[in-house]
Amino acid sequence: MTRSGTVADPALARPPESLWRKSLRRLTKNVGAMVGLVVIVALVLVAVFAPSLAPHPPNRQNPLKSLQAPSAEHRLGTDQFGRDILSRLIYGTRVSLRVGLIAVGIAALIGVPFGLIAGYYGGWLDMLISRVVDLMLAFPGILLALVIVSILGPSLFNVMVAVGIAASPNYARVVRGSVLAAKENVYVESARAVGARVRGILVRHILPNILAPVIVLATLGTAGAILSAAALSFLGLGAQPPTAEWGAMLSEGRNYMRLAWWVTTFPGLAIMVTVLAVNLLGDGLRDSLDVRMRA
Repeated sequence: MTRSGTVADPALARPPESLWRKSLRRLTKNVGAMVGLVVIVALVLVAVFAPSLAPHPPNRQNPLKSLQAPSAEHRLGTDQFGRDILSRLIYGTRVSLRVGLIAVGIAALIGVPFGLIAGYYGGWLDMLISRVVDLMLAFPGILLALVIVSILGPSLFNVMVAVGIAASPNYARVVRGSVLAAKENVYVESARAVGARVRGILVRHILPNILAPVIVLATLGTAGAILSAAALSFLGLGAQPPTAEWGAMLSEGRNYMRLAWWVTTFPGLAIMVTVLAVNLLGDGLRDSLDVRMRA
């Protein structure tokens, strides 16, 4: 109630809603993103509690039960070595999620700093970094990762490094474009006027305001990293036997597709569901965080 006796508008009395809160509210209204988030949370729980959920040890072999069809004892069947496929899928969740997250982390650690430097300083430094990025983007990501793994040697860790390096140019390009727009804002000019150091301007003022596209890119990039790691493992350059990894499971079962369809079907479905869930969440984040999409 105001002094004049009229009732004040409750909307005017509330403090303005922050940008991140608005984005979170939009995200929760996106059905696809919520479905993807539920699936991802379920996969994380499966990875954390894998020893409790797996009905059998993932690497225990039993030649007498090789290539058995799904049954009460082995819900998803067994592979050519008699190993339980369900148990290997559960443990493979750990590997795939870890590869996706670490590869994206490596890509961001490489690409974001170079993008900040190129966008803020400009000049010859920007030209040099941009030409290197253009050169790396000229190669398909999976081909570049294949070359790096061939140089480093086949292993799961080298796959993470290779996929991360191959994806880093995308982060550098996105961050550079965002910095070019952000450095002309008033708050950056004010920070320069009061004598703030360049490092402080980049870390405290510019970086927090360009995180939205980086978060979206990292989320969508996780799906691409999982696919790339599975492809390299399928070629024998990633996870080495007897590690339970979905791409390696596909490779091991490809010779038995007509005889035992379940050996390759269930790892393929696991990859498809995981990548689909991550992409759904990434699309929802893009719609809720990207200013252009909101407009």
